Amino acid sequence: MKKIIVLLFLSIFLKGCQKQSAADTKVSFTVSISENLAEAAEDGRLLLMLADNEDREPRFQINTGLNAQPVFGMNVEGLKPGESKVFDDKAFGFPYTSLTELPPGDYWVQGLLHVYDTFTLATGHTVKLPMDRGEGQQWNRSPGNLYSKPVKITVPDSGKAEFDIVLDQEIPPIPEPEDTEWIKHIKIKSEKLSEFWGRDMYLGAHVLLPKGFDEHPEARYPLMVFQGHFPSDFGGFRTTPPDEDLKPEYSARFDVEGYNLVQQQEAYDFYKRWTNPEFPRFLIIEIQHPTPYYDDSYAVNSASQGPYGDAITYELIPHIEKEFRGIGEGWSRFLYGGSTGGWEALAVQVKYPEEYNGCFAACPDPIDFRAYCLTNIYEDENAYFYNSNHKQLEVPAHRDYLGHIQSTLREENHLELVLGDRSRSGQQWDIWEATYSPQGDEGYPQRLWDKRSGEINHEVAEYWKENFDLRHILERDWDKLGEKLRGKIHIYCGDMDNYYLNNAVYLMEDFLENTTDPYYEGEVLYGDRAEHCWNGDPELPNHLSRLRYNSMYVPKIMKRIEASAPPGADLVSWRYR
Repeated sequence: MKKIIVLLFLSIFLKGCQKQSAADTKVSFTVSISENLAEAAEDGRLLLMLADNEDREPRFQINTGLNAQPVFGMNVEGLKPGESKVFDDKAFGFPYTSLTELPPGDYWVQGLLHVYDTFTLATGHTVKLPMDRGEGQQWNRSPGNLYSKPVKITVPDSGKAEFDIVLDQEIPPIPEPEDTEWIKHIKIKSEKLSEFWGRDMYLGAHVLLPKGFDEHPEARYPLMVFQGHFPSDFGGFRTTPPDEDLKPEYSARFDVEGYNLVQQQEAYDFYKRWTNPEFPRFLIIEIQHPTPYYDDSYAVNSASQGPYGDAITYELIPHIEKEFRGIGEGWSRFLYGGSTGGWEALAVQVKYPEEYNGCFAACPDPIDFRAYCLTNIYEDENAYFYNSNHKQLEVPAHRDYLGHIQSTLREENHLELVLGDRSRSGQQWDIWEATYSPQGDEGYPQRLWDKRSGEINHEVAEYWKENFDLRHILERDWDKLGEKLRGKIHIYCGDMDNYYLNNAVYLMEDFLENTTDPYYEGEVLYGDRAEHCWNGDPELPNHLSRLRYNSMYVPKIMKRIEASAPPGADLVSWRYR
């Protein structure tokens, strides 16, 4: 009887194990382009996506969080309409590395081709990359990308399962934003970038005009540059009260009911502040500088992306100041932004110390690569795992304010590798590589670490250090930069930043506060238990303060102007009521 019970238990256990795996199932997907959709052959990244729900299309459910859905990817070159590619057990994926790991069950499946263009660079290299088409480098909604409508399938417990997917849809173009009384849109061809990329390349901006702009042609205005991700239009400005018929929506990120109404109210409140007689008159711009690697360039010159720093500072901004009567001098320009924009604000101030008169860097991307989030790229051997002889512990990548982990560094990089190799995913870790790394032999950025294993290349790390580690650059060059940057550096970060960005800020603060001579005369502030992206307001919660970037630093900017404007500077023409 005991033997029978043991055998029965073992049988049930083994059967249960088999249910958890698709190893006995040979699953494959054949993906092709409809002959009715395209005429020419296409290069790009072909993606196969599955979702265990029909809440949204699979292409909008790909992420590294706890609700991650499966995706698999491969490169294609010269894929013609009617031709097909097969996703089988050799295709690399996330969170399952292979289709053999995909559990049996019902899925909604979708295919997508992220189309690449060919660029012949000034460096002599030929590279294939996705050209931005007005969407800010979002692969799942980039115009011209081909995709299929989601279809429901069933992956069986065992046996062979083959599915056909036809890309018969094309994402349509995105209309250009229209000018209004207050907001104008600028787009210029950059000679510097066009020369680097071997084709016409453009920079854009959304310009918020001050009250009385037309009535005061004698006025010349200071400039506020809001750095950040690709803006489709000028955000947070609304000339009418919130829509009465708008249905309230819950924000899971901030745990706030009716956050869409809050956003509209804040946008309207900013309009009222902007037009108040006591509010100083400025130009504010949000710039568009997407690259074939990301939704923006990080606003600096780099080996693989070209001279975006020079193009923005010496081409775009002077053009805007000429067009809209900016003062056009370094003392009258100010930089601010959060996250990517926070890093850009500080980096541009450091790289162009006399062209700008102050930066307000909120929750900046890593500004000291000894704390590249949780990795020390100079001393650590592996980015994905902590050093240990007898256990393997993964390095976290994202937490909430209580420390709960949603994803790891390995997971985020493996998803990027699925979406695009050679730093072409259009995601966070790849754009840091595209910006900070030297150019490789084939024209693509050199890897800081092996994307699969996490093993760090310390030669590349040294290049990062000398060219883009902002704390190191400031410490190395403070004898030249100190006087030029006095009073200009302001940094803000939550001490529970979701991406551990506060760690690098601690290191930067230690240098600025304790070793600068002359003293930097700025500020570094922290938000208690504040997540990404705390921007320096100790009174309001993050979900509100993040909507007030365009006015919250103005009092500090005005003090800076009063303290630093050179003799003879125009401090009058733009101060009308």
